[in-house]
Amino acid sequence: MVKSMLKGSISRIGRYAIASSITDQCITCTTFNILAPIYKRLSDDEQQDDIGRESDYRAYWLARNQRILDWLLCERSTIICLQEFWVGNEELVSMYEKRLGDAGYINFQLARTNNRGDGLLTAVHKDYFRVINHRDLLLNDIGDRVAQLLHVELVNPLFLNRSKNVRQEILIVNTHLLFPHDSSLCLVRLHQVYEILQNVEAYQKEFELNPMPILLCGDWNGSKRGHVYKFLRSQGFVSSYDTAHQYTDDDAHKWVSHRNHRGNICGVDFIWLLNPNRYRKLLKTSWNETVFSMFKSLLRRASLTEDYAFAFLKADSEGDYITYSGFCEALRQLKLAGHRYGLSEEEMKDLWVQADIDGNGVLDHCEFQQRIWYSEDLDDGSIHDNDCHDDAVHDMQQAIGFSVKNAVLFPTQVEKGMWPEDYSLSDHARLTVVFSPVRMPCSKLIF
Repeated sequence: MVKSMLKGSISRIGRYAIASSITDQCITCTTFNILAPIYKRLSDDEQQDDIGRESDYRAYWLARNQRILDWLLCERSTIICLQEFWVGNEELVSMYEKRLGDAGYINFQLARTNNRGDGLLTAVHKDYFRVINHRDLLLNDIGDRVAQLLHVELVNPLFLNRSKNVRQEILIVNTHLLFPHDSSLCLVRLHQVYEILQNVEAYQKEFELNPMPILLCGDWNGSKRGHVYKFLRSQGFVSSYDTAHQYTDDDAHKWVSHRNHRGNICGVDFIWLLNPNRYRKLLKTSWNETVFSMFKSLLRRASLTEDYAFAFLKADSEGDYITYSGFCEALRQLKLAGHRYGLSEEEMKDLWVQADIDGNGVLDHCEFQQRIWYSEDLDDGSIHDNDCHDDAVHDMQQAIGFSVKNAVLFPTQVEKGMWPEDYSLSDHARLTVVFSPVRMPCSKLIF
């Protein structure tokens, strides 16, 4: 019974691939959804019958998590971000605290709201980082999702020969977004990311921080084809794994990192990097553009032609134009508004202001074409890599940034878009990225 539950040795191939990329000045980051035992289902290998959750069988969850820790301690990544960490079990929590603590890690845990049982664990190695501050972010929406924000400073003197005029700080975010059980929840996931970035921006403003690298780590529960991916790209973030392997935004089929409860495989685990010299649109601008892109996709998915879509939006109008009430009604019918987790009245008004180019209170066919039907795909800022924020002043300072040296997914079969049947450590692959620090000039941001 349950013969396969105790399989899953450490990947030596992956370990050597990462080790060969590391120099004294590198840092490594691992993100891994470790599948909480309260969610992992067990089955009888012979009868294929569901025999319950792994949490009911101490020997199984204990052995699996010991192997997870073995792998983490073997790799010794300088940053570890875990999702679906079983915070509700004291024995498991104590095991992680002791083994990671004994190995030199500083650990931070955060439970999901409403006692969901699992949460996040973020650990940084004290030989590499001093923790300046940390914040728990409670994303007040469906699914009781949370995020952790760590502000750390590099302490190893080998990093760029530490000097007072070089910023050597990093912001690290660990999160686990909502699973999109249906298409209406895609907006919720977008809201969650928007709220995370708003919190990061507010933190930078509160402490008047100079530009520094930002790492967003975790299980994003969405692939490269989704709107969350496009939203982050429009904010200047790059997928570290895709950067390492020179994949484009269209290469969504090249790798996977998760086999979900429906049996589908997809790539959902990311370590996003934003360097301090990276071009960034205003956050609200990116948000509005992403919602318009989602609006356009839903209209086209409904098999509406341009003329029918325009007629659909102006249904309550006596003229050849779209009114604000017609615009809002269309958002409701497409399930982007009108429910608890949809667009707020304020957000709909913001969209309307963006769409009403001439400000006359209605949308004519030309404005409909420009802002909705033929709206361009989101600009990922790729041609602006060396630009600073539009609101920057010319007080140039040296900042630390990162180049991506290597990135590896474990087990290695997922790097070819395949899921190995004998892998039982989790229903997610583990992603480890090697970063090399570099100096880069950038201006101080004014928000």
